[in-house]
Amino acid sequence: MSFLLVIYVIFQAVIGFNLVFPLGLLGLSAFSKTGGNKRNSGVKENQQAEPDYAIIITAYGQADHIPATLDSVKLLRYSNYLVYIVADHCDVPELVINDGRVIVLRPEKVLASNVKSHFYAIDRFRRAHDRLVIIDSDNLLHPGLLNGLNKWFDKGYRAVQGVREAKNLDTVYACLDAARDIYYHFYDGRILFAAGSSATLSGSGMAFDVALYKECLGGKGVPGAGFDKVLQAEIVSRDLRIAFAPEAIVYDEKTAASSQLVKQRARWIHTWFRYFKLGFGLAGTGIGNASVNQLLFGLVLLRPPLFMFLILSLVFTIVNLLLFPAAGIIWLAGLFCFAGGFAMAMVRSSADPRIIKSLYAIPRFVYYQVCALLKTGKAGKLSVATRENNENISQTTR
Repeated sequence: MSFLLVIYVIFQAVIGFNLVFPLGLLGLSAFSKTGGNKRNSGVKENQQAEPDYAIIITAYGQADHIPATLDSVKLLRYSNYLVYIVADHCDVPELVINDGRVIVLRPEKVLASNVKSHFYAIDRFRRAHDRLVIIDSDNLLHPGLLNGLNKWFDKGYRAVQGVREAKNLDTVYACLDAARDIYYHFYDGRILFAAGSSATLSGSGMAFDVALYKECLGGKGVPGAGFDKVLQAEIVSRDLRIAFAPEAIVYDEKTAASSQLVKQRARWIHTWFRYFKLGFGLAGTGIGNASVNQLLFGLVLLRPPLFMFLILSLVFTIVNLLLFPAAGIIWLAGLFCFAGGFAMAMVRSSADPRIIKSLYAIPRFVYYQVCALLKTGKAGKLSVATRENNENISQTTR
């Protein structure tokens, strides 16, 4: 076997692994006994009736949606919190808040960074909060958000990821964006956590012990997008587990236009290329420590974006069917496994019928992500924020 053929086979194995990995996690989670306990979660806190939360809302360039976000905050079934709005590079003279629990912070200089915005708020906390929650300015909060987070903090976890459900499903792109989120929440959240590892962080709707957040990101320069990648790697490198809280819900604005989809995905792809190497260290550390948490999480970080390994899988399937039919059949089986796993995520997550109906447009969605891949080199020049229909803003990443 020639050297090039060996490389070709190895590369196929790496890509093909990602097709069956979700179902492998599903099987592992069925036998795992660590999904709901506090192993590797840190020291269990003294349970308070209502631990003190800091809700940090970040906005960059635009603050139009903050009033609606604050309206949802008022509906929280909780009382022990303060809200810190970091209005970075925002013209918000009209933002008048008549609530003593809401503090509006206007940085003197443009921060253009999630981490800088978070620490700008942390450095100006009015009191010593126990926990902080990170929210985007276009998010709406479910009334039971903090109660849902408490359930897992009370079990001893120091980092918790909630669920980001779709706020808008008015276009096919928004529905497909929501389908993607459902897939990731199911496998990278619910199932990965149930298998004994950690839920991946999603940029917002997540909460941390304040001391842990400061320990993990204090003094670290994380420019632009991708802070959640660095943060989750820091947490798991300590062999702490990030809990998944299906009861803790925020409603997130989904990408509604193709032009915005391309810009947003270009930044996300750029972020993956920048930080996927963190997975090598975590997986290696997991092997050395015999840590399921670190090993599985490292493998997840190494996984390419969905559209990338699906396109490569289709190419390998066609090539092998023409040249190596037996291998081609294996590839077809792998694609069926992935499709079955995707369908299972939609069904078990009770996806909205509008999302299911939108799946016919997946090829178009993939096309725009290929366009985004071609713009990855210019991603750093794109806006830090994500504008939806020229009126919405978000700083989330994956």
